[in-house]
Amino acid sequence: MKKFIYLVSLVMLSATLSCKKDFLQRDVGIQTDLEEVFKDPLQAARYGDFTYTFSINDYGRLSGYKGMTSQFTDESIANNAQTEVATMNSGQWLDGGASDVTGIYSQMYRGIRNANIMLAYMEKTPWTAEYNPDYIKGEQLYLRAYFYFELLRRFGGVVLLTRALDFTEAAKDMPRNTYEETLSQILTDLEQAIPLLPLTNADWPNPAAQANRATGAAAMALKVRVLLFDASPLNNTNDDPAKWQKAAAAAKAIIDLGKFSLEPNYANVLTVANSNEYIRIWPRGGRAFIGTYLSDFLIPTSYGGAQSNLSPTQNHVDLYEMKNGKPITDPTSGYDPQNPYLNRDPRFYVNLLYNGAAWQGRAVQTWQSRPNAQGIVTYGTDNSSAISITKTSYYLKRLWPEASKSGSTANALLNYVFYRYAEILLNYAEALNEAAGPGEEVYKSVNAIRTRAGMPELPAGLSKAEMRARIRNERAIEFAFEDMRWWDILRWKQGAELVAQPMKGMNVIKNANGTLTYEVVELPVFKKVFNDYMYHYPIPRAEMNKTSGALVQNPGW
Repeated sequence: MKKFIYLVSLVMLSATLSCKKDFLQRDVGIQTDLEEVFKDPLQAARYGDFTYTFSINDYGRLSGYKGMTSQFTDESIANNAQTEVATMNSGQWLDGGASDVTGIYSQMYRGIRNANIMLAYMEKTPWTAEYNPDYIKGEQLYLRAYFYFELLRRFGGVVLLTRALDFTEAAKDMPRNTYEETLSQILTDLEQAIPLLPLTNADWPNPAAQANRATGAAAMALKVRVLLFDASPLNNTNDDPAKWQKAAAAAKAIIDLGKFSLEPNYANVLTVANSNEYIRIWPRGGRAFIGTYLSDFLIPTSYGGAQSNLSPTQNHVDLYEMKNGKPITDPTSGYDPQNPYLNRDPRFYVNLLYNGAAWQGRAVQTWQSRPNAQGIVTYGTDNSSAISITKTSYYLKRLWPEASKSGSTANALLNYVFYRYAEILLNYAEALNEAAGPGEEVYKSVNAIRTRAGMPELPAGLSKAEMRARIRNERAIEFAFEDMRWWDILRWKQGAELVAQPMKGMNVIKNANGTLTYEVVELPVFKKVFNDYMYHYPIPRAEMNKTSGALVQNPGW
């Protein structure tokens, strides 16, 4: 086996990204031109490693770390009307410095430039036996495809750069490439990358240490996601079944590898160091309580946090079926509106904190009384009229490890997952259902997810439309708060239906005799706007200000 040198640890990569340090401020401690850098294999490989740092690598990341795309969807609301989220929710995406518009555009192009430089100069490097230049090339191709896909699903076709521009060229006014051209470039890069990369992390001598590294399987998983995006209603306006079939075939290729399987316990999906479900992750061990998005963003003051800026909505809660597999809207499901948290899909108890849930040694208390004669309302420990307390009676459990609590020195592990096997199964089921209808393979893939969750299999005899609805609901539950919902809603063209619907919460009323009354309420102050042109982000204002007309803005902006 060839010997490989791993030059930058994942911890170092994370620290480098958090500092946003320019590569010209090199760890090697000297300023030198690129020709000199690529004469040295060590420095050249470090340059390649730096491309990773432009990846999106955590859930709470908007405005640094105080937000996530679930707040743009029907999953959650922002309690304190955080500027970035508020401007997005009101449809003013060009205002307020929304980082998912402006920041990602710049960040992805910085990554693309780094990859392009690496690909151009590495041919000049005198690689020794300790290095594998084919693998390094595969990494850069995969990462460039990844960066371009993040741009594609936000902006549509973008300016394609497959080589680093010099300063004179960079100053030129350049037009955008078409959606089709951008898609083709992404798929070309992935096809070239796959045979150059080790198939899985298990092929490394130390797999856990290389969990963030590109692999053939990771490139294959990105290919599935790209093809599913292309086959979806947003881009497949004629509902061409051949596009769905391509996506299904790409997903089946990963299934047929026989290298991946579902983590036995859904509750462990994000919180174990190693899993056969992981295809590519960014390891996130050692999360401290203080100074992270946990204490500063998710956790209320009642549990020792600075604020709770995110509240899961009743809209999301209502998507969880009963334990018997029936939706709560089914009159035979057994759902009791006055005992709403009994006998739900087991994933409900993994993803959400609700009134009465046991958490960190006590019961969550999000109840409130009705106003007394003087108009005074009494609140439970975890509820109040304060701006940074839940407005829906729910807190987010999925991304809050129980070990993360005030006064504890324990560091919690919560990985950022790029691709996991459950997504491959549901991508396969969705694509195959759209291409050929709900056959045996569709049922098998969805039921594998449900069985792992502790849910009954889907009923036989579903129509194509019924299966579509069940798969979409399954995705909403299985990938809750993993930054998946927003992209699903966009590619399904369901923004008006799901994003612009009234946002709802639950009032848990504690009566004078100690009993509880549950009342679903609308939250008009948190209403979200979604117009048809919002399926594509606007090109950032700063970029449009540079153009003399070659760069064309997306319609509606």
